Amino acid sequence: MRINGTAALITGGASGLGAATAARLAEAGATVYALDLQASIDKAEAVKGVTYVAADVTDPGSVEAAVATASGSAAPLRIVVNCAGIGTAGRILSKKGPHDLDVFRKVVEVNLIGTVNVMRLAAVAIAQTETLENEQRGVVVNTASIAAFDGQIGQAAYSASKAGIAGLTLPAARDLAQQGIRVMTIAPGIVDTPMLAGVTEEFRAGLAEGIPFPKRLARPEEYAQLAQSIIEHDYLNGETIRMDGSLRMAPR
Repeated sequence: MRINGTAALITGGASGLGAATAARLAEAGATVYALDLQASIDKAEAVKGVTYVAADVTDPGSVEAAVATASGSAAPLRIVVNCAGIGTAGRILSKKGPHDLDVFRKVVEVNLIGTVNVMRLAAVAIAQTETLENEQRGVVVNTASIAAFDGQIGQAAYSASKAGIAGLTLPAARDLAQQGIRVMTIAPGIVDTPMLAGVTEEFRAGLAEGIPFPKRLARPEEYAQLAQSIIEHDYLNGETIRMDGSLRMAPR
């Protein structure tokens, strides 16, 4: 599918993976709408071709409004990339007691339910566009994590939410096949995003050393590159791709 001349909605688009993807798709000729919380948008650096839309992925009303904005442009909405997500640490049972259920629920709500919320509402708009070659209309790229498969100690909430996204991929692709919408998922390993901004260089080097090859952290731009490849490759559908340098996470 050609990116030039289409509209794209990127969640978590003000920083990290989402920002890199928004910039790359805009450069490729898409009209990009970066959906994020207002506080994140306020900190974002403006990117040519990217319009920032304040919305909470867990709120149906604000997502519906964001989708309406993206689909109301001159270009048809055909691309959705879900990058919005949060992560917390907590064991099922620790010295402090059982896992905080509200914290667990929040992580699942943002990461998994937020992804489903955006996908379901965007699918309505994409399904109304004219068909392209082979009856296709668009593509949704979701973001899981290698923690979906190799969850570490303290990652129960995060791993569960990301495993849900990986498990969602095939049935969602099958559900949306009639509408000509593909669904793919990227499962990144350790990416050098703002979430790692506060760690020391020594800690960062330790993370890189554990990666078989290449021995470095992934870059947000590499996620964006893979997302673009998925969008342009019409026969990729219903699968989760690991982007991790062959890393398999140890228990801790």
